[in-house]
Amino acid sequence: MADSNRDMEELEEVEPLEVLDEDIPDKSGEHLQLFSSSSKLFLNSIFPVLIIDRNLKIVFANPSCENLFTNFFNLQGCYFTDVFGKAFEIDDIRKIWETIINGENGYSWKGKVRIKSRAMVSVQVRVYIFPTDLDIKEPHEFIVMFDDVTEENKQLLTSVFISLLEASKLKDNDTGKHIIRVNYYSKRIAEELYHNYNEKYFQVDADFVENIGFLASMHDVGKIGTPDDILNKEGPLSEWEWAIMREHTKNGAFILSTYPNPMAKEIALSHHERWDGNGYPFQLEGDMIPLAARIVTFADVYDALRMERSYKPALTHSVTVEKMMQDKGAHFDPFLSDVFYSIAEDFNRLYEKNKD
Repeated sequence: MADSNRDMEELEEVEPLEVLDEDIPDKSGEHLQLFSSSSKLFLNSIFPVLIIDRNLKIVFANPSCENLFTNFFNLQGCYFTDVFGKAFEIDDIRKIWETIINGENGYSWKGKVRIKSRAMVSVQVRVYIFPTDLDIKEPHEFIVMFDDVTEENKQLLTSVFISLLEASKLKDNDTGKHIIRVNYYSKRIAEELYHNYNEKYFQVDADFVENIGFLASMHDVGKIGTPDDILNKEGPLSEWEWAIMREHTKNGAFILSTYPNPMAKEIALSHHERWDGNGYPFQLEGDMIPLAARIVTFADVYDALRMERSYKPALTHSVTVEKMMQDKGAHFDPFLSDVFYSIAEDFNRLYEKNKD
């Protein structure tokens, strides 16, 4: 809640404070009765609804609306712009103000917003604003109705990219439960950073944790463009074969460039970079490597060492952890190495629970 309050304090002013707080007289004498009937109408509605006055102050929030924005902000009694101002474009806020004060478009407005806080996964909603009573010449209260399209948009987006994962399984024998486990490992590290290291890793919020828990599985999607005879070769690759294999990072970044979250492209492109700058494809080093990619590196390497392959045996959990800690500061981010070590038993548990 403290983070949300801090966010709201940083809002740009849309109008001078004295204008927003101006006492608009009640010419109709009917607005209290209208509020009472409107609030009763929407009290048990499945649609999230607010009622605001002409000062943009929230005078009513139904339970559905409170549930939609749980852990975001206390709604009733606050100003609409204080709560949601950062979610809207500044031009949209001005249009809403003009709609309510000047009666633009019959005192009605519609648009889309993305609302989030550090502790809450983003909510994508359509917003509709209209008077509580269309018969009043100058309405004093307005209904704000939200249509939560978060899951609808998410399902539409993920279904497209899941099909890419299915295609990658046909290309690479290692991408069965491997990609599922990589998701789990990556999310576990992100959760640890979120709960225990939020001052150092302030960018790791609820969205980051949820997103990496899906996007980590996309790290090798670029192997779709790798020739089968190289991808499934038994034994070590030659130098020129390795050069072609390394191209899967760039191919993956190209494929995922249309994904709206840049994390997808970052993971695909940079999960084979090394902390010491000896990785590929661009020899990035240290903090130049995106955080999500540095996290997925731990997940990918741990699982690769645990798996049996044509050219190597499977390693035990303890041997795997020992080898990875030997690469602290070379292959791996040294701070994240310590985080990994502190939760290594969770990696073992996830591996045993999700074996091939």
